[in-house]
Amino acid sequence: MMKDYILEMNHIKKAFADVLVLDDVSLKIKKGSVHALLGENGAGKSTLMKILMGIYKLDSGEILFKNQVFHNSSINIVLEKGISMIYQEINPLSNMKVAENIFLGREPKFKLGILNYKKMYADTQKLFDQLGITQLKPQEIMGNLTVAQMQLVEIVKAVSYHSELIIMDEPTSSLTENECRHLFKIINQLKHEGVSFIFISHKLEEIFEVSDEITILRDGQWIGNYSISELDKNSIIEMMVGRKVRQLYPKVSSLPGEVAIRVEDLSVSNLFQKISFEARYGEIVGFAGLVGAGRSEVMETVFGYRKKTDGKIFVCGKEVKIKSPADAVRQRVAFLTEDRKRTGLFLALSSLDNMFMPSLKKHCSGLFLKYKQMQREYAVFQRQFKIKTASFKQPTAKLSGGNQQKILVSRWLLTEPDIIILDEPTKGIDIGAKSDIYQCIASLAEKGKCIIMISSEMPEILGMSNRIYVMHEGRMTGELSRDKATQENILKMATGLEEELN
Repeated sequence: MMKDYILEMNHIKKAFADVLVLDDVSLKIKKGSVHALLGENGAGKSTLMKILMGIYKLDSGEILFKNQVFHNSSINIVLEKGISMIYQEINPLSNMKVAENIFLGREPKFKLGILNYKKMYADTQKLFDQLGITQLKPQEIMGNLTVAQMQLVEIVKAVSYHSELIIMDEPTSSLTENECRHLFKIINQLKHEGVSFIFISHKLEEIFEVSDEITILRDGQWIGNYSISELDKNSIIEMMVGRKVRQLYPKVSSLPGEVAIRVEDLSVSNLFQKISFEARYGEIVGFAGLVGAGRSEVMETVFGYRKKTDGKIFVCGKEVKIKSPADAVRQRVAFLTEDRKRTGLFLALSSLDNMFMPSLKKHCSGLFLKYKQMQREYAVFQRQFKIKTASFKQPTAKLSGGNQQKILVSRWLLTEPDIIILDEPTKGIDIGAKSDIYQCIASLAEKGKCIIMISSEMPEILGMSNRIYVMHEGRMTGELSRDKATQENILKMATGLEEELN
C-alpha cells in the first residue's frame, strides 16, 4: 500500500565544524496538505530546507520523495523532480520582464535557438489565469513591481515547474492583509489540486488559518508533529522556546502622565498631509494602517530623516525644530527603523560597535574610547535582553533577526531617550524574541518612557497599545481608545471606510 506522504526526511543530522545544528530531525509531509515548520531563529528550519534543496549535504539520515530515495545533488535536479522553494528575501532580475523571470533558463525557443517570446508570454498568461492573478502582465518589468507582486511571480514560477511540493519561507512578511488573503486563496486552490506546502512563518495567526499540520523544532532537535486541531498558541510557543512564556502582550500597569510629544498639522508634500497626534509619558501609542499609509514617513519626519513642508512638533510643551536625527537625539527622541538591515545596522561591524554607534561621544576620553566600560555596559544589555552572540566582537550580520533587533533596541536605550519610536519592532523575528521585546516595551512604559509603535501585525497593535491612531493614504482617519480598538474597527479606518468611530 502506498504511503500517504509525499516527503519523508528521516533522522537527519548535520554539523558545521564541531557544532551540531540538526540532531535526529524528522519531517513528514502529507500529499495535498499545508505543513507548518516552526521554531525560533536558530532552531534549524533553514538548514533542514537547504538540505532538502541540495544546498547542504546531510551527514546522516535519509530523504524519500514520492516513496523513492531522493538524490538531491543540485538545486536544478530538485526543481526537475518537483520541489521548489520561495525564499523570504526575493532577488529578481529587476531589468527583465515578468515572463523572463518565470522561465529563466527554460525559455521556449525556435529551432535556431531564438527565444519564442510569443509562447513565453502566452504560457505566463495561462499560469496567471490558472491562479486567478489579474494584477500582473507577462511583459511588465520586474523592477516596477511591488514586493507583494514579486512574491506572486515567485509563486507562479514554482507552479511553472509543475512542483508537487512548494516551500514558502516567511511569504507574508511584506504583504498587506488583502494580499495575504489572496496568497492563502492561491495556496488553498493548489492544495485542492494535490500540491503540498511547507509553510515557515513567525505569525501564529496565519499558521492556524492556513495549516493542516505542524512540526516544531528547537535548538536543532525535533520536538513533535501535530495536527493543527491539537494545539493552541500558548502550547506552540512553549514548545518552541522550551519554557513557560509570560503573557505575550503584557499590559502596562501605570497610568499615563503628561504629554511628552505633540504634533500639529505635520505635512510632507506628496506623502502625507496635516497629521496631528500626541503621546504621553508612560503609555504605548500604536499607529495602524495598511502598508503605504504613510506611518513610517510621518515618524521619519518627526525624527528629522525627512524635511517637513508644514506643521509643528512640541516636546514637553515646547515647540522644537528637528531638522536632523542629531536634533531629535538632543531632544531625547529615539527611532528604531523598520528595516534593520538596510537603514538600521552596520552589518559588517561587531555587535558592540553597532550598539554604541549613536552614543560614542559619551564613551570617549579625549581621542580614545572607554572600551572596557563599553564592554561592561554591553554585558548588562546582553543579560537583560538575552542577546545570543559568540562574543561582542561577532559581526552583526552573523546574528539572528531577533538578536539584531535587540542590539538596535539596546543602541537607542544607551542614548537615554524619553520618547521612543518603534517602527515594526518585531518584524521577521521569532516568537521567543517577540516575547522578550514586548516585555521590554512594557517595562519602558512603566518606567515613564513615551512609546510610539508602528505595527502592521493586528494582534500586536491591539495587544500592546493604550491608544491607537489609524492612517489611510497619508491621512489620519481617527483615534481609537483601547476599549473601542478591534480588528474590524481598525480595518474600516485603515481602508478609508470610516473616518472616525465615536
